[in-house]
Parts: sequence; structure tokens; C-alpha cells
Amino acid sequence: MKEAANNNDPSQSSITNYISNTARIGSNVKVWHFSYVGNETEIDDNVMIGSLTHIDYKVKIGENTRIEGSVYIPPLTNIGKNVFIGPGATFTNDPYPKSPKMAGVIVKDGAIIGGGAVIKAGVTVGANAVVAMGAVVTKDIPQDAVVIGHPARIKYTRDEYDKKRQQWNLLSK
Repeated sequence: MKEAANNNDPSQSSITNYISNTARIGSNVKVWHFSYVGNETEIDDNVMIGSLTHIDYKVKIGENTRIEGSVYIPPLTNIGKNVFIGPGATFTNDPYPKSPKMAGVIVKDGAIIGGGAVIKAGVTVGANAVVAMGAVVTKDIPQDAVVIGHPARIKYTRDEYDKKRQQWNLLSK
């Protein structure tokens, strides 16, 4: 990993990002317009971060992850490899606001978080799990589970999800 350049330099362009000088950014990382990357954050290779996304301090993001626009990722969050996070998803890190003790969210490899989902502090989203758009996740999500609703509950398996996605892709051609 290389040290990140501070894109808050007004001489660089009229489109401004803030990337902390203590953030570590891998190769081929794309940070789109008006995004924030905090202190001691680590972002691995081939990550895309959408416009207006706020990634706070001490966050870890694994390689080949895609984070859409307007996502909030608080301190202490750990996101695995090959994760997709849809637009407007919100992670939290304070289960009892305003508390001095925080707990990060853990998202394991291959998980998908739908747009507008809200993830409670201290929750783990299992490997290859899918959180539907708009779901409110208050408890750990097992590996390969697909959850929907308020609060989120298991609807079906990742295999079933992948079959539905494959059918959709065939229909849309």
C-alpha cells in the first residue's frame, strides 16, 4: 500500500475529496467526488468509492470492494474483500447513543449490502450474505443468508439469490 495523497488541495481541481495523510490506499483505488477518508483507514487494491461517501477513521476495506455513493461508514468498521455496498447504506458504531464506547460493524468477504440498508453497531454480516435494500439489520447475519425487512430476517439462501439474479440477467437481454 502507498500513502494517500491529500486531495483537499484546491489547486488540484474544483472537485474536492478529503483523504487523510495517515490513510493507506492501495493501487487502482477510485475515490469519486466529494468523498471523505479518515485517519488510519486502510483501503486495499481495486476499490471503488462513490461520490459523497464518508469513510471515517480506523476503517478497513478489502480488495475488489465497491462502495456506491452517499454511504456512511463509521470508525472501527471492517469490510472484507469482494463486497458490494449499495447507495445510501448506513453503518452505525454506537449501539446506545451517545456512549463513549463504540463497536464497529464487520462485513465478511463476498457480502452484498443493498441500497438504503442500515446496519446496527456490533453486527457481523456473514460471508456471501445479502442484505436487501432498505433492510434494518439489528442482529448478526449468517453466512450465505439473504435478509429483508424491518428488522431484517432471513428470506432465503445465497444460492437462491444467485439463481434469481441469473434469471433476471437472462430476461433483461
